[in-house]
Amino acid sequence: MSASDESLHLTATDLRMATFRLARRLRCARAADSMSDAQLAVLADLRMNGRRTISALAERERVTAPSMTSTVNGLEEQGFVARTPDEDDRRRVQVEITDAGAAIVVETIRRRDELLADMLREVDYTEAELTTLREASALMRRAVER
Repeated sequence: MSASDESLHLTATDLRMATFRLARRLRCARAADSMSDAQLAVLADLRMNGRRTISALAERERVTAPSMTSTVNGLEEQGFVARTPDEDDRRRVQVEITDAGAAIVVETIRRRDELLADMLREVDYTEAELTTLREASALMRRAVER
């Protein structure tokens, strides 16, 4: 393994462990205790990107269409999403977030941001370290949004 490969591997290991532990802590903060991470991810996607087909949601979340149908059914039963006929192809159905679903996403984001801010406050980072964290988050987004 070359020096750059070794560095890349060590960086990947460090990032994986840190993001795994951070994600686990943040997942505990949610507006609806009974909501799964998969359901929350679908609501967040719909809030950010607007209505989508079940197949588009499944592709985005990297699950099967039947699995996404089950997730959407649960969200629909709770009143967090609604299905509407596609305007261009009446055989297709679009899924859109309801006001109640959007409220769950907004409150969960607020709680998670508050929790993370508290965690950062406890460490007492310098302004330069906070800048480094913001820059690192931008680099991490580049890797996952490819």
